[in-house]
Amino acid sequence: MTKVTVDQTLRSKLLNGQVELCDEAGQTLGFFLTAEEYKHLFLELAKLKFSPEELERRFHEPNGHTTAEVLARLNQL
Repeated sequence: MTKVTVDQTLRSKLLNGQVELCDEAGQTLGFFLTAEEYKHLFLELAKLKFSPEELERRFHEPNGHTTAEVLARLNQL
């Protein structure tokens, strides 16, 4: 993932909520969500895809991996 540092002016625009990012011609490049909005949408999607019982079962499933282990594995791909 590319990391972009934004100045204070752009930061204030982005933190006003959901933002559509466009190029000079008005073509949509993408959408910006705050970290809180992204987390909320991600959790709502998980709730739609998996029942509460399935989420609980997976949470307690043995032989899981730490975040560091998952990231290390992904970096090998």
